Order: sequence, then structure tokens, then C-alpha cells
Amino acid sequence: MPNDTGDHTGNPQGNPWTVLTSTTKYENAWMEVVEHKVLTPKGSPGIYGVVHPRSVATGVVPIHDDGSVTLVGQYRFPLKRYSWEIPEGGGRKGVDPQISAARELKEETGLTARRWMPLMTLHLSNCITDEVAHTFVAWGLEQGESAPDETEVLAVRRVPFDEVIEMVMSGAITDAMAVASLLKVRVMAAQGELPDDLARLIGP
Repeated sequence: MPNDTGDHTGNPQGNPWTVLTSTTKYENAWMEVVEHKVLTPKGSPGIYGVVHPRSVATGVVPIHDDGSVTLVGQYRFPLKRYSWEIPEGGGRKGVDPQISAARELKEETGLTARRWMPLMTLHLSNCITDEVAHTFVAWGLEQGESAPDETEVLAVRRVPFDEVIEMVMSGAITDAMAVASLLKVRVMAAQGELPDDLARLIGP
């Protein structure tokens, strides 16, 4: 048997970093940036800055009865470019991520869903942030009125599922939550792991 001397995370060596001090360098309503003075895994002194979002990221793949997917387009300020994505947003920590995802879906697209299934948990840009994302697939959709946040100028479009996967593969969709979630739905469909009523919507 292997000699498992590691921690519960599966890391056989445990945490190789030594934190000497931690100082908040910047904070606002959405994030805190902390600078740690550290000893690196090789024992050298250094610094490590970590961004701590104050919310949990959520995303949802909304699949209509005709098999199309609603995408949301918006200009992403940090990237200085336009981005097509699944409906996404943030939710309060301690709140069921599905509740936050349903709120964002309604706000951005006007859609509500009768059926929900968790897809995956993601760690985004894990070299600089501890941000966690939870994504879902939703179906049994009903259309209502959207109510985007005042900071959002959104475009909404419905795209056939196969075309959405082509957008991922061609690089037309680059958002990490969207790419991972859409491809997972495709893989689950191919492996027969989706509920029958959802699998029928998107085909083999």
C-alpha cells in the first residue's frame, strides 16, 4: 500500500508555503486583495498576492424545448473585449448557489426553469484568486421579463446546441465557466448521463 503522509486534499506534501504576514492592500464591496509575505517552497523569501471575491460565482446552461441555448453577450472591462457566455453572476456566500444562479438567469434573460441539475464546481484563475464557481444546467424554461443590473449592457441570443459547441471549439466562446459547462453537458449527453427529458432536447 502507498504511504499516504499527505493532507486530506490529496497533496502528498501538504502546504509547502510558509506565510509570515498577511496585509490587506485593497478592498471594495466586491473583493479584497491580500499580500502575503512568504517563504517559497524552496525556502526563499517572497510575496504572494491573492484576490478574495466577496461572492460565489454561478453560471447556468439554459436549454430550451427546441434544444437551443440562451447565451448572453457583454463587454468585459478587464479583458477589453466582447464576450459570449452562459448567464452568469455572483451570489452571497452561504446562500444555495442554485438560488443565486436562478436569480441571475431571471435578471439577465427573463427565463425561469422548472428543472435544474448541478454540473460542476470550478476554481477560476487559481494562481491569483480563491474564487469558486458553481454551474448548472436548466430546462423546462419559461420566458418572462429580464431586469439586468445597471452596470450591464447585455445582448441575448438563442443558439442551437451543436452550434454553441462549435463556438466553443472555434474559440468564439472563451469564458471559462461557459466552456467547461457546455463541454460537460456534451460529454454527459454522449455518455448517457443526462435525464431522459433533457437528453432528448439536445440529441446524441
